[in-house]
Amino acid sequence: MVSRGRALTARLVVVAMIATAALVVIAGPSAAAVLPPGFVDELVTPIFQPTGIAFTPDGRVLVTSKTGYVRVVKGGLLLATPALDFTARVCTNVERGLEGVTVDPAFASNHFVYIYYTYKKFSACPTGADSNTLPVNRVSRFVLPDTNRIDATSEKVLIDNIPSPSGFHNAGDLHFGKDDKLYVTIGDGGCDWQGGGCAGLNDAARDKNVLLGKVARINRDGTIPANNPFTGAGTGACRTTGSTVSGFHCRETFAWGLRNPFRFAFDPNAAGTRFFIDDVGQDQWEEVDAGKAGADYGWNVREGPCVNGSVTNCGPQPAGMTNPIYSYQHNAGCSSVTGGAFVPNGLWPSEFSGTYLYADFVCGKIVRLAGSEATGFTATDFVTGLGNSSAVHLAFGPSGTTQALYYSTFANNGELRRIEYRPGGVPAASLSASPTSGPLPLAVSFDGSGSHDPDNDPLTYLWDFGDGASASTATATTSHTYATAGIFTASLRVRDPGGLTSSAVTVPIAAGNSAPVPTITAPASGALFTTGGTITLTGSATDPEEGALPASRITWTVRLHHNDHTHPFFGPVTGNNLTFNGAAPEDIFATQTSFLEIYLTATDSAGLSTTVRRDMYPRVVTLTIGTNPTGLTVNVDGFFLKAPAYIKSWVGWHLPVTAPPSQDQYVFVNWSDGGARSHEIVTPSAPLTVTARYAHV
Repeated sequence: MVSRGRALTARLVVVAMIATAALVVIAGPSAAAVLPPGFVDELVTPIFQPTGIAFTPDGRVLVTSKTGYVRVVKGGLLLATPALDFTARVCTNVERGLEGVTVDPAFASNHFVYIYYTYKKFSACPTGADSNTLPVNRVSRFVLPDTNRIDATSEKVLIDNIPSPSGFHNAGDLHFGKDDKLYVTIGDGGCDWQGGGCAGLNDAARDKNVLLGKVARINRDGTIPANNPFTGAGTGACRTTGSTVSGFHCRETFAWGLRNPFRFAFDPNAAGTRFFIDDVGQDQWEEVDAGKAGADYGWNVREGPCVNGSVTNCGPQPAGMTNPIYSYQHNAGCSSVTGGAFVPNGLWPSEFSGTYLYADFVCGKIVRLAGSEATGFTATDFVTGLGNSSAVHLAFGPSGTTQALYYSTFANNGELRRIEYRPGGVPAASLSASPTSGPLPLAVSFDGSGSHDPDNDPLTYLWDFGDGASASTATATTSHTYATAGIFTASLRVRDPGGLTSSAVTVPIAAGNSAPVPTITAPASGALFTTGGTITLTGSATDPEEGALPASRITWTVRLHHNDHTHPFFGPVTGNNLTFNGAAPEDIFATQTSFLEIYLTATDSAGLSTTVRRDMYPRVVTLTIGTNPTGLTVNVDGFFLKAPAYIKSWVGWHLPVTAPPSQDQYVFVNWSDGGARSHEIVTPSAPLTVTARYAHV
């Protein structure tokens, strides 16, 4: 976390790394995962920005990347060629991208797979209220043959034109229930699809006639099941246009009133179709909801078990609304519920059978919920130490002769990992090295201290340095000096006293090759951005062996840092002198805890990369929202505040304000800036006072 005292100081963080294919290879546990005895966490494969996970009946693992790829892991190895490359069709800015994947229950005969992605409907990927220029979210069906290459022309669009106004809250999970129907979760879009408020003021989930903030349910061909809860009079089909007539209910809707139901999971232990929804909250609550036909979970009237924005006004839910089965506040450091999965009965120790696991992206935990909807649920940490901006999706899938919990994580530049129960079983190895490149002779320190034995037995460390040398040690660290040039694959296996030996984990070492040196020229150190303003990315890179590198060798990635986690915002994009528009804060509470992280990566011809980072902060001014007479209440960005309210706003941000029509013995007359009772203040470059005027009655 960067304090406000450092807010105007840009900083550069330099990380050198070896890249194979397009990804950085980092072996070992994600961050410093802490698991219960008998469980091991091991790397399956690096995958950049992995989102959804699915399994085919023949043992393949499908993983979507936010950047627009569907990747295949077969026989434990990531296939070099993506099954689908949709990078030209997918918008990836902000939280957009290729969000989820699932496999048809009849895959063995039809080879159908389904993906949820943000379609680049026009030539660019802007945000805003102009639906004529915005990308849209869609659900499509494809054919995945045994060749592991999806023919893009096999696409059958099932749901289209779901609005994506702000780039946030796209949701995008999809799975088949035991009823053979395809369920899809859809977020509220972040900002209103018709140009209204954002964050807590966005009431798109309450609009019955649009698919935003909903769980959709369709047949495998996109048609609407006859037993959906909203059919007949007063309903309309939304699967082609994304919406229907105002006041009507979308027939595809199974449940509604959700903010960002990013992930959900079906219960394999249930006789019928039972599922839980992980709905990401706004400022106070995260929630887990039981999927019920026709249920209204209350957003944006409710957040968690309380009135939107409150932790104390938590009486019974209004008639017709459904409270979550479990919720937790943000005050303990966890604030973004993500992946979820039910533990199959009998797979793990009895206390796990039938329980529900959910991940939190911010605090890096996987939590176990035990109990029932009738008696309530208690939460117990299952895995900790995954790091912030980490776990995204959870799913149980095949692992040898058993099943394991697979999870995708943004940690370590993106990984697919699995957690398996191995009492008295095989240990797992972990490996890191420093440095991983440099001139000859190259002395490298190796560290296997993250290795783990399910029974906590002492381990023997079996090192192979890749250049013909090897070693065996009783300690978790060693060193080796490389005397000849080349790229060597160093590996580590660990063995317990009974002779059980782990699989090898590897790290590439580039001896005789030094990493390139990238330099960010623009934005300049200390430069400030405005919301919606143009930011230009300019840089260069030199390599000790190759000299100046061309623009095709540099790649930019921008993340929006919010509190103690990040959101993807722009890129990765290769080239130079690229432009994008400055971010808006998520809400008024994020204005002093958010900024942009700008990364420039340079890669030489041997695949050796270096990344530098520069933090860029917003231009902040104070807006004073007053009332005349003073002391009355105004709604600012969805929050009711007593005037005068002093708001730290970002220059260029459209701040929504609403004056109640009447309060106490006063009625609204006008705003001092001439705006309507509900309007947006475009934040100027200098402090501004805007007053809601009232008359006594």
